[in-house]
Amino acid sequence: MPRGTLEVLLVGAKGLEDTDFLSDMDPYALIICRTQEQKSSVASGKGTTPEWNETFSFTLSDSVEEIKIKIMDSDNFSEDDFVGEAIIPLGPAFVEGSIPPTAYNVVKDQEFRGEVKVGLTFTPERGSEREFEGEEGSYGGWKESAMD
Repeated sequence: MPRGTLEVLLVGAKGLEDTDFLSDMDPYALIICRTQEQKSSVASGKGTTPEWNETFSFTLSDSVEEIKIKIMDSDNFSEDDFVGEAIIPLGPAFVEGSIPPTAYNVVKDQEFRGEVKVGLTFTPERGSEREFEGEEGSYGGWKESAMD
């Protein structure tokens, strides 16, 4: 699997299910990439259409196939509410290098709960393309020249 750096641009969300009944939600996002987790800022009072425009960086060294974005509602006097989550496959970013901001479904209990807009940029580790050359036995005979 690819090794390198994954940049996640968290743009915003829309159509989220409102978990606060008396006031607007204060949503934030947890971006989870295997064992790494990063938290966005809290979009105070932004309700069901928060905007973050924040970038997060993850180092990929294991076989990572997806990232998970959990949308939460920050509450002052009780536990934060889980709004829903989006699972984003990384295969296209590994192939293309960059995926422009795209809307992904936010789901909770297998039901649609809104959308989150995310852009991805993958930068391979320097030299990782050449690691396979000369190791024909382990990688089914794949060589760099086969891609020309």
